[in-house]
Amino acid sequence: MERMIAKILDIHGTGYRVCVIHSKDAKDIDLKPRDRIALNYGGKETNFIVDITETIVNPGEIGIPREVAYNLGINEGAIVKISPASPPLSISYIKKKMKGIELTKDEIESIIEDSVNYELTELEMAAFLMAEQFVGMSLNEIVHLTEAMVNTGERIRFGEPVYDVHSIGGVPGNSKASILIVPIVAAAGILIPKTSSRAITSPAGTADTMEVLARVDLTPREVKEVALKTRGALVWGGRLNLAPADDIYVRIEHVLGIDPEPQMVASILSKKLAMDAKFVLIDLPVGAKAKVETMDQAKKLARLLSDVAEQLNMNVKCAITYGGQPLGYTIGPALEAREALEALEGKGSMSLVEKALSLSGLIIEAANVAPKGTGYNIAKDILTSGKALVKLREIIEAQGGNPNIKPDDIPIGDKTADIYAPIDGYVTGIDNSAITAIARAAGAPVDKGAGVKLYYKAGYKVKKGEPILTIYAESSTKLSNAYTLAQRLRPILIEGMLLGTFPEE
Repeated sequence: MERMIAKILDIHGTGYRVCVIHSKDAKDIDLKPRDRIALNYGGKETNFIVDITETIVNPGEIGIPREVAYNLGINEGAIVKISPASPPLSISYIKKKMKGIELTKDEIESIIEDSVNYELTELEMAAFLMAEQFVGMSLNEIVHLTEAMVNTGERIRFGEPVYDVHSIGGVPGNSKASILIVPIVAAAGILIPKTSSRAITSPAGTADTMEVLARVDLTPREVKEVALKTRGALVWGGRLNLAPADDIYVRIEHVLGIDPEPQMVASILSKKLAMDAKFVLIDLPVGAKAKVETMDQAKKLARLLSDVAEQLNMNVKCAITYGGQPLGYTIGPALEAREALEALEGKGSMSLVEKALSLSGLIIEAANVAPKGTGYNIAKDILTSGKALVKLREIIEAQGGNPNIKPDDIPIGDKTADIYAPIDGYVTGIDNSAITAIARAAGAPVDKGAGVKLYYKAGYKVKKGEPILTIYAESSTKLSNAYTLAQRLRPILIEGMLLGTFPEE
């Protein structure tokens, strides 16, 4: 066991335990880059991944990122002891999954625990997620995965029935639906503390959009206070330490551009289980270039969600919704927050309002506030009467935002570019994936004011030279990139009545 002097490095990470040692020490101890060591300090042993340098630290020193050193109570100049360490057993289980072998409950728990404790590197966790994506998991594995994710985090108890809603996404503009649904349901007296993830592959998650209006990084105690006071909440699950492995995996999925179905199911149900949800309505948008493209795929996923939920003693209902084109007319956090407020004021797009009312009605019926078949009408009354807007303002205020905010008060990107109709004709299709790519190229969701505004949907007649789409950005460079991408992808298909002639001239 070697004695070394701690040097605190002013670098920011995401909690992963990486240390830096000089190449001379690495040679003496026989360590290579990415090897593991056990660091002993204050009677506690912690594993680290090794990086090797010629300049950052001197021989005899070990560099530790400030955040990690703080969490371990290690100060500058402290004497620590290190020795080579073996890789965790969970790596062998990941390799089993990569070979298509079904994992046991204990093996899955080991992978999740080592992920949460940062015993696994991002590369090793990425291998696990890629195995989920391309090899898949059995029903039992997904149940064990969900349970393991719940058991490694916090659980919040509200002392009364909790209802929730979640969308699997895949449709640009979808994040704003919950900003209508939650206040409508809460105004009906139903407890609906909604937790949301940030966007993985989309231009905005519900948490990203709600953050434009109020704080979403609430603590468990604050969430409970807000929800019990207002009957609703719209918060980011990452701060709550609910199923913490999911938040770690989301960051990796974002980089890889994947969303494995087993992980998606476990992510949804673990977060809702940790929030003590009695009933969860899961929205499955279906359409070309959406995450789920056909009714058969939607029914298969709905069956899987229901089967896993049944094993976990959860009550889940899946709503298959239209996802063939963006929801509403805006895509991106600030733009969607504006549109959500406008809808609550009675000026929203038909697709957004209809979806919100339909899903709200199903929750209202599930809570026995209305007989089956009448929930939609009750939701509509709550929206048109202004009660939902009042309720959202209560939630915004309780979460530290400005309850009097108006749509025009929300800043959006000041760099803009328009795309124009190339011909007279009709909009015959909108490419969801292209719209998503353009909005993300513009800077969404990191740049809250970035995104896309549509002027027409499928079926509308347009004239040559009319603007059909505006790109918003906070950076000229990102605007240029998004505009170039839009010119190449042509996200809005416009056709005239004459599609061609034969023989061709």
